[in-house]
Amino acid sequence: MMAMVNLSLPAPAKSPSRPPPKLSSLSSVPLSVNRPVNFEPLRHRLIKHLDAGHLHKAISTLDVMASHNAHPDLITYSLLLKACIRSRDFKLGKLVHSHLTESKLELDSVLFNSLISLYSKSGDWTKAREIFESMGNKRDLVSWSAMISCFANNKMSFEAILTFLYMLDNGFLPNEFCFTAVIRACSTSEFFPTGEIILGFLVKTGYLDFDTNVGCALIDMFVKGNSDLESAFKVFDKMPDRNVVAWTLMITRCTQLSYPSGAIELFIDMVLGGYMPDRFTLSGIISACTELESESLSLGKQLHSWVIRSGFASDVCIGCSLVDMYAKCTIDGSLDDSRRLFDRMENHNVMSWTAIITGYIQCGGRNMAAIELFCKMIEGPVPPNHFTFSSVLKACGNLCDSRTGEQFYAQAVKHGFASDDCVGNSLISMYVKSGRMDDAQKAFESLFEKNLVSYNTIVDAYAKNLDSEGAFELFHKISDFGVEVNAFTFTSLLSGASSIGAIGKGEQIHARLLKSGFQSNQCICNALISMYARCGHIEAAFQVFNKMGDRNVITLTSMITGFAKHGFAARALEIFHEMLKAGIRPNEITCIAVLSACSHAGLVSEGWEIFKSMHKDFKIAPRMEHYACMVDLLGRSGSLREAIEFINKMPCTPDALVWRTFLGACRVHHDKELGEHAAKMILQQDPHDTAAHILLSNLYASSGQWEDVARIRKNMKERNLIKEAGCSWIEVDNKIHRFHVADTSHPQVQEIYDKLDEMALKIKGLGYVPDTDFVLHELEEEQKEQFVFQHSEKIAVAFGLITTSRPKPIRVFKNLRVCGDCHTAIKYISMATGREIVLRDSNRFHHIKNGTCSCNDYW
Repeated sequence: MMAMVNLSLPAPAKSPSRPPPKLSSLSSVPLSVNRPVNFEPLRHRLIKHLDAGHLHKAISTLDVMASHNAHPDLITYSLLLKACIRSRDFKLGKLVHSHLTESKLELDSVLFNSLISLYSKSGDWTKAREIFESMGNKRDLVSWSAMISCFANNKMSFEAILTFLYMLDNGFLPNEFCFTAVIRACSTSEFFPTGEIILGFLVKTGYLDFDTNVGCALIDMFVKGNSDLESAFKVFDKMPDRNVVAWTLMITRCTQLSYPSGAIELFIDMVLGGYMPDRFTLSGIISACTELESESLSLGKQLHSWVIRSGFASDVCIGCSLVDMYAKCTIDGSLDDSRRLFDRMENHNVMSWTAIITGYIQCGGRNMAAIELFCKMIEGPVPPNHFTFSSVLKACGNLCDSRTGEQFYAQAVKHGFASDDCVGNSLISMYVKSGRMDDAQKAFESLFEKNLVSYNTIVDAYAKNLDSEGAFELFHKISDFGVEVNAFTFTSLLSGASSIGAIGKGEQIHARLLKSGFQSNQCICNALISMYARCGHIEAAFQVFNKMGDRNVITLTSMITGFAKHGFAARALEIFHEMLKAGIRPNEITCIAVLSACSHAGLVSEGWEIFKSMHKDFKIAPRMEHYACMVDLLGRSGSLREAIEFINKMPCTPDALVWRTFLGACRVHHDKELGEHAAKMILQQDPHDTAAHILLSNLYASSGQWEDVARIRKNMKERNLIKEAGCSWIEVDNKIHRFHVADTSHPQVQEIYDKLDEMALKIKGLGYVPDTDFVLHELEEEQKEQFVFQHSEKIAVAFGLITTSRPKPIRVFKNLRVCGDCHTAIKYISMATGREIVLRDSNRFHHIKNGTCSCNDYW
């Protein structure tokens, strides 16, 4: 497209030698002139009203003049139009245009340009173009600039660039306003290359060196069109005359591209340079605080103090940013500060309501409170927007309350958001979280316009529902429709592969994203680490980790979690200490990962040290998950009395997770008394807690108390509580094969059981003795021995032996904790076959090779 025009500097501005190509057939504005009657008194009154800022009175005077068939001159009409544009009262502006047409005055360039600006800013680009085309040889540089700006403002980038080229072709030399408009049109990934060519032209003209507006437009082009913050900084540094708008723009763009520390540095430089931040600057820098990994709340409070001293305490825009900051930067999960600030705001708008509702959902997990706030909002004068509806649908999804969500969606439809993609995508997500995948698919298919976010939402839904085939099928559809996938698409697919341990699928995605140029994307690299770690290939995860140049707290936490789940506590702690040396502050998830690593390896003293340092060194208030990790650490090591003392001294009431963790330890160490106490505490909080019934039943079964087992099972049946069935699976040739206990549904069932019988003979010869204590049913000993050898993980291993070959490891996954007998049997199988077997259960990975396991029989 650019080849059609020579971008060397054109001659000075002149009347165009030929008109540009017609964009539409238009009727010309009548050019005849009426001789005006004496209207000086009315004209003076009209001008007086305009000078006083009384636009409506001025228009009323114009109406009086028109009723007497008298019209002001062109200068007065120009003043009226500019006043309407400034006040953004486009309806009055169109009324002035109507009077102007009736006047039969011959319009000059100034009036034509004002009319183009009026219709452009009102969003009526068709009318603006009609007026532009009717001008003929009256077009001047302002006309071209206004038309380019009109197209750019209405997201018609191609038309804006084409008009710029027509302007050059007609011999006009662009000024700073033309350049600003066309650069805005190039602020998309599609037209960014064109913007780079125009930048070369711009440098020759010299506007880059002295015009602030051009500089700001270039900053936006680099950030929005190419996510290139480095080039944006170069433009900013080159600007000799930076104003508050330029500083604020750069601060905001740093925050948007996840560089909050850069935004803070700019803000400090701005203040030291003598510039006074305005409401937009303060709003932007407060938003940057929410993205900081450390000291965010402290800095946010300092800025809040600045806001009060600067007299902006009542500003709604800043108030919204502060509500959001206090919600996201809370240390202990409390939203009291955020809610207190919200309640003190004199005036609320849709942004403040949405900020507090979203805060309750994202930061406090208090979805019911968010729904109550939403109900209060819709009773008041401020109507919700599409973001508000999107947030409240998310709250309903978190509560698995799709019925309430459907009522809110009906409200969204009434408010005119039926075709809004943001609301539609949230509806899909709500149905997914509520387990209604069919309705989610219907909601997806009924979307007015499917965009990448829509596809990502449904792909992510299939991935999280362990339907990797459905996710991959949709992924191929996206490619077929020509929709360009982004990092989130690949992250969702990697998550789907990792959730079921489909390493073959994961490797295919890895290859695809390398071809797509995402290999250096930090978010995707983090997902790759997680995928390989969760699929049992920890060394591949570490390889991705080592190749990453830019690591953040999520990267390090993912690798620590991987090593922890695989039982490599020393390597997990090594990365943790390297992280601290590098000055990267751990977050709550990092601490959970490190405590988990200590727990799986029995490193009690190291675990205590890290737990105590959380608040002391990292300013992290322990949450329930951290207390559960400590209970797990103590319980696994057999220190049940110390664990119960720790629970009793907790500063908050232990929840079911803490007691469930302790009950599991009691089951492993056969402590019936403490186990009964833990189960009682769980059932007091939730009488329908299935896991508590199962763990207590298993504890009684291991002690041979079959009457108590029968009583619990009867109680579960009466309460309609269903135990999750044990299931193991293995991926072979990119297909998942699932097995349950004593499963005979597989097409190769005969081969599988023949291999099981063969393995039973071999490993018994090596010293294996079935441990029938793990059969939690009252059966004869021979039946117990047969039953224990038909557990799902053994069947999956047998299938792996007949369908895979050395040196490839056999990777088996199980939804529950592997039983002790299976763990022992698989160690013997690895010895008998010489195969490495990687087993992932609900707690961790077991790398079994030559008769030994990475867990050292401590799990």
